[in-house]
Amino acid sequence: MRILLVEDDNLLGQAVRDQIVADGHSVDWAKSIEAARDYIRVSRFELILLDLMLPDGMGLDLLKSLRVAGDSIPVIILTARDRISDRIAGLNAGADDYLVKPFDLSELGARIGAVGRRYAGNPNPLVRLGDLMVDLAARSISRDGESVALTAREWALFEAFVQRPTMLLSKSQLEERLYSLDAEIESNTIEVYIGRLRKKIGHGMIETVRGMGYRLRQPTMPGSPA
Repeated sequence: MRILLVEDDNLLGQAVRDQIVADGHSVDWAKSIEAARDYIRVSRFELILLDLMLPDGMGLDLLKSLRVAGDSIPVIILTARDRISDRIAGLNAGADDYLVKPFDLSELGARIGAVGRRYAGNPNPLVRLGDLMVDLAARSISRDGESVALTAREWALFEAFVQRPTMLLSKSQLEERLYSLDAEIESNTIEVYIGRLRKKIGHGMIETVRGMGYRLRQPTMPGSPA
């Protein structure tokens, strides 16, 4: 996923950003509401991690403005405000989850995955794709019990296909997945990584629609190991 982190604390922000990247997601980091609005205007995100107390205002106001505008992007609030009334206000304003500081980074990673799966339409972390078993929570793939290893960049693209089965994804949409992963985006970057993915998961899994993009050849279905 491409995630927008809205957090003004440098130490916490860096720790959260490093965890997100280690989990295979890309992240942009805004330290104020104004900076967050600038990012949202020019980029497409799949999740926002939102602090409530920011230098130029309340994160809750940003959340409310997104919902009023009809933006359904999932939002997880990260805040030191732990009163029940604060949690109720955040959830009623349209937040999808609420995590109180200090929190465990691995728990944050699990919540990010859970919210992302819900919005993708399948909360089940286990997905069967042909002869592959994909565990979205563990970010792992196996074929007949044997692990299929993907790099962080390969996983970022693969996850995009799994979360949108049968949907045609344009080259620019896939490039969005690689931004903030310190990946150099060149004219043939997506073609290179699609080629690598095909070698690992099967050449017939990803279809090229010339001039338009790529998609999975068959739908993914929830399942579990036999």
